[in-house]
Amino acid sequence: MLTSWLLFALGLIALAGVANALRPSRGWLCFFSWLFGWITVELAPHLILLSTIEAAVLIWLGALDETVGWIGLAALVLADAVAIPHILSARHTRLDMGDVVGELDPDGPEYPRSHVVFPWLMFFRRGVRRKGGVVYSREGRLRLKLDVYMPAAPAEGPRPAVVWVHGGGWVIGSRREQGIPLLTHLASNGWVCFNIDYRLSPRATWPDHVVDVKRAIAWVRENAEEYGVDPSSICLTGGSAGGHLSALAALTADDKSLQPGFEDADTSVAAAAPFYGVYDFLDENEQHLKLVRVVLERLVFKTRRNEDIDRWRAASPHHRVTENAPPMFVISGERDSLLGCEESRRFVERLREVSREPVLYAEMKGGQHAFDLVPTWRTVPVVEAVERFFATMVGRRGAGGREDLEEALTADSAP
Repeated sequence: MLTSWLLFALGLIALAGVANALRPSRGWLCFFSWLFGWITVELAPHLILLSTIEAAVLIWLGALDETVGWIGLAALVLADAVAIPHILSARHTRLDMGDVVGELDPDGPEYPRSHVVFPWLMFFRRGVRRKGGVVYSREGRLRLKLDVYMPAAPAEGPRPAVVWVHGGGWVIGSRREQGIPLLTHLASNGWVCFNIDYRLSPRATWPDHVVDVKRAIAWVRENAEEYGVDPSSICLTGGSAGGHLSALAALTADDKSLQPGFEDADTSVAAAAPFYGVYDFLDENEQHLKLVRVVLERLVFKTRRNEDIDRWRAASPHHRVTENAPPMFVISGERDSLLGCEESRRFVERLREVSREPVLYAEMKGGQHAFDLVPTWRTVPVVEAVERFFATMVGRRGAGGREDLEEALTADSAP
């Protein structure tokens, strides 16, 4: 019967998804393997519920009348049995994040748990209003835009701000796709958030990308009064390519060569929280996928690394760390099949060796690359922790100095 074969296909797909999540491809199919793995890992509860309903319907229609149906059911049960521990590990993220952030504002605001069950609710966060399509820069006929997420309630005074930088390998992506869980949570708790676009390759050539990020920071500071922002309390964050760009922009406030035409603008930030970024383009330990180097050489830099190594080094946050680096909270996923964790660990070690400011590191057990795209049991504690980190850094900046900041970071979060 057709229903038997449909149940067989359902079980086979579920089993293949789990197998790929456990051992994702690192070859030329890595992007598709990551996407399949991300769906399997980060949406595991939803997939199990959906597949259970589908299987129940097929069984009711007679799918177990043939042997092939029983094989499909066995495969589905096996896949679910393997996936359930990953769901439970995600629930442990709250405990892991508590160890990392220590005593930072222990009474910080909670993310609505209803959004974990119904992820689309992240677009309709209560108490948040959105202003979309604001032009912050013009490059010829190209208009670079940002979306503003802000509290709906009137402000009693200037509010802190956050700039989010999307990912997409420096070649794809937009402000409409990433950062929504974090930005709406921050906005609902008194922050003004700016989700920015920037020039993408191959049309853009390095360093156009980071120039745009720094231009956005300058724009927020210049328009602080209009949006009720405290210009001394601007933080920076982003994921993947946006993690690289946010880390680099945070570390190069004094590099005027990355601010053509706005050299005198202040692009410093109070703190930064890069997510699963690339931090060392030289890749001396050969951690990167071949695809990363191909994209960088052919589309982003448009030159081979060995032919212009100083330019590649200057684009690497790992090699731009100084004692004046702002406070940083670096975040990665343990099962990141695109970038891994080793580069994040090395970047954190470098920051802790050189920087005078606090450095936190969190590695999400079982987390894939871009685990925070939608609200999940893993995303929610991370979003809450980033809000607590930014709030602490902004609240203590200039008040008690480094000693008070370090006192707040009581946990040892060494990678």
